[in-house]
Amino acid sequence: MALVQKYGKPDLFLTMTCNVNWPEIHNKLLPGQAPSDRLDLVARVFMSKFEEFKDDILNKHGFGKVTTYVYVIENQKRGLPHAHILLILDENDKLKTPDDYDSVIRAKTPDIETEPELYNAVVNHMIHGPCGSCNANCPCMKNGVCKKKFPKKFANVTTMGDDSYPVYRRRPPRPSDNGERTAIDNNWVVPYNPWLILKYNCHINVEICSNIISVKYLYKYVYKGPDRVSLEVRPASNYDEIQQFIDARWVCAPKAVWKIFKFPMTRMYPSVECL
Repeated sequence: MALVQKYGKPDLFLTMTCNVNWPEIHNKLLPGQAPSDRLDLVARVFMSKFEEFKDDILNKHGFGKVTTYVYVIENQKRGLPHAHILLILDENDKLKTPDDYDSVIRAKTPDIETEPELYNAVVNHMIHGPCGSCNANCPCMKNGVCKKKFPKKFANVTTMGDDSYPVYRRRPPRPSDNGERTAIDNNWVVPYNPWLILKYNCHINVEICSNIISVKYLYKYVYKGPDRVSLEVRPASNYDEIQQFIDARWVCAPKAVWKIFKFPMTRMYPSVECL
């Protein structure tokens, strides 16, 4: 919150998730091995990719000059490391209008004939679900509703939106010559940047932070930490506080490997010191 007071609200919220099908991982596997057998390799490759990703964004100014950033590394329960990044851009590079948003973010499936490589990347990494009536057992479903609010509504133009994110342009599909619709509609596409997804070939969600209301939510989100449960502590003659801590702690194998390698879990720039 001290960063926001000095530099203003975040401009971009990015999430980068490891792709276990990267050739750098598969080329080093022994016969019969799966990526889950070499979590050390998965961690090293993701760390290498993430360092290059940071260089593109922070030093080469892929979205403009970055004055402030915060990132944390998390591990999903299924084991894939991913990074949440918040960026505050220089005043001269801020994205202020829907046209600016459209210049860096898409929320549609590319044309398979004119952009086949981008089409394959989006279909493989940036399609949510299906959930809802198509798949009621999808992990994103809660009380019969998608927590991520998919499928999104179609929109002919990008607008500011009423909550933390804009309403991105998602044009309805055109019927084909035989009257059929395409299998994948734009309302299932997670917002992305074409340059990043083509270069890194993994899930990279890029969102505009259009509203000051979203600031506290986003900063809490990137620092939310692991899942927690409620415990009832009862006195006992053989009470072992250390063992209770170990039993109650959730550390998956990929996170353990990440900590063994002493890779950074979080970074804030400029740093903030509590006085």
